Amino acid sequence: MHVSHPRTRRSLLLAASAALAVTGALLTSPPAKAAGSPAPAEVSPHAAQTIDDIGASGAWWVNDLQHFSPAVRARVARLLFSESGLDLSSYRYNIGGGGTAVTTPARAAEDFLNPDGSYDWSRDEGGRTFLEYAARYGVKDLIGFVNSAPSRWTTNGKSCGGLLKAENEADFAGYIADVTDHFARQGVRLDYISPFNEPDNSFADCGQEGMPVPVDQRDDIVRALGAEQRARHRKTGIIADESSRTTQFNSELPQWISQPDTARYVSRLAHHTYNDPDDGELGKVHETSASVGKKSWATEICCFGKGTTGWNQEYDPTIDNALLMSRIIYKDFASSHDSAFQWWVALASGYGSDPSTRNDEGWNDGLIYYDPDYAADGNQKLYFTKRYYALGQYSKFVRPGSVAHNVTGAPNGVEVSTYDRNGQWVVVVNNHNTTGTALNLHFNSGTPVHASKAVRTSATENWANVAKPSVRNGTLSTTLAARSVTTYVLDRRGHGSTALAGAWQGQQSGKCLTADASGAAISTCTGGADQSWSYDAEGALKGASGYLSAGSPGLATSAAFTGDATQRWLLNSNGQIVNEASGECLDVSGQATADGSRVILYSCNGGTNEAWTRQ
Repeated sequence: MHVSHPRTRRSLLLAASAALAVTGALLTSPPAKAAGSPAPAEVSPHAAQTIDDIGASGAWWVNDLQHFSPAVRARVARLLFSESGLDLSSYRYNIGGGGTAVTTPARAAEDFLNPDGSYDWSRDEGGRTFLEYAARYGVKDLIGFVNSAPSRWTTNGKSCGGLLKAENEADFAGYIADVTDHFARQGVRLDYISPFNEPDNSFADCGQEGMPVPVDQRDDIVRALGAEQRARHRKTGIIADESSRTTQFNSELPQWISQPDTARYVSRLAHHTYNDPDDGELGKVHETSASVGKKSWATEICCFGKGTTGWNQEYDPTIDNALLMSRIIYKDFASSHDSAFQWWVALASGYGSDPSTRNDEGWNDGLIYYDPDYAADGNQKLYFTKRYYALGQYSKFVRPGSVAHNVTGAPNGVEVSTYDRNGQWVVVVNNHNTTGTALNLHFNSGTPVHASKAVRTSATENWANVAKPSVRNGTLSTTLAARSVTTYVLDRRGHGSTALAGAWQGQQSGKCLTADASGAAISTCTGGADQSWSYDAEGALKGASGYLSAGSPGLATSAAFTGDATQRWLLNSNGQIVNEASGECLDVSGQATADGSRVILYSCNGGTNEAWTRQ
């Protein structure tokens, strides 16, 4: 099938209201709260990362769906890729390794190699079908990812548990480049290749394809593939290293990417979050990425449950698990500042004893489910989870090119993320509380805003159009439905911005940040000018003695703002103040609380000595 892969994208969102109708004076600070009303949460005037894409993978389930009727396959494609469905902006295509010795048939993806080294491009019908659908629908980022090299090149002759033989690294790179070339000739251009997936796992049980890759071989594979792609004048980028845990990403990626002539071939850094990282560990992902000057993607997660975002066997199609998913997306964007979120399998069959109710026999790995016994009973019905709709609260609205702006001061139990795109604000709000919760959200854009759309998923609603919030003097006010994910779209006029002003009080010490040319410290909050800071759209923190800067030997203030990353700061929603050059946090050294205690830059660890509140 020959398809086109358009490189431009349709408009950002669903149809919005026509005219902007906000009038009145603009405020440079949020309006005073009414009695009984929560203080406004603040949208940072400074932009964080730009979002590349939101997507899911086609691993495993495509091998079953190739046996379904063409009508069902077409419906699945609409559900994943169309504007009426998830409108995914990335899709991960599994480049199979042949499935040799893999014990689960659906997880034994076909490769294209014949014994004589020629190719049979008719293989992998299911995988090719949905890759072509993704291209036809104009999905922005098409990603080919490898679980295992073809078994002829592994140390154990299997598609599971064997290492890639060093003498075959160039053969493997050539094979991946041949696959890339083939699809390009069919009109399907792969934008990125991930040459190994979860290289820290052994995959020795052979329940699925998988290839461990030692740290000292990862750079060899990246260089071999990068050089091969460049020799063929392919612009396909490489993402790596897809470690299953952020702890290993943070410790291992710097080792291999620092090897000579390696970093230039890496387009994006990729990590998984199966270790259920806290804010401190997610902050280190951002620090690791900043240290090598690359953007990070969260490229796989699934299978959490039983009330936590940690690994658990459970099948839960309800809003409870959907809110856990939405929390993970929120933290990936707000704490590790990832530029993409990619779910694991879009479809799955492991719903356990009943597709309609929570049970401990199944798994929370899919968005949509199908009958594992479809071949015997002929059942090709699709079963939806709330995860499907929760992902859509992001993917349908937070389009590629959207710029994240962190939000501070959200009510307890509420997570707010905001995105600036093409003259609109997109706000996604998770309310984990069991009751309705008031939210006031102040935009520091200095321009009028007008609510044009509100869409909600809850226990009883799926992408329901609901009442729009009120917006007055740049502050959105609404009551969030209990246990819900809501997306608001707001039009705005102009691109101005205003600064946040006030003192920064340490959560642990209760003391305020002071700084001058000689360094930074905490001292008893007095309300004096020496503790007053402004924070603007450039990310500058300006105090009475100048701009807060990071350098050698430490923090200080300088009279001039140069725009260098050492003078730019991100205000994370968890209270961290992060330097953009280093990815490190403002930290009260030694967790001290006395007046005059030094404030330094230190790896973000989630400690209360790194949490600050604007007063």
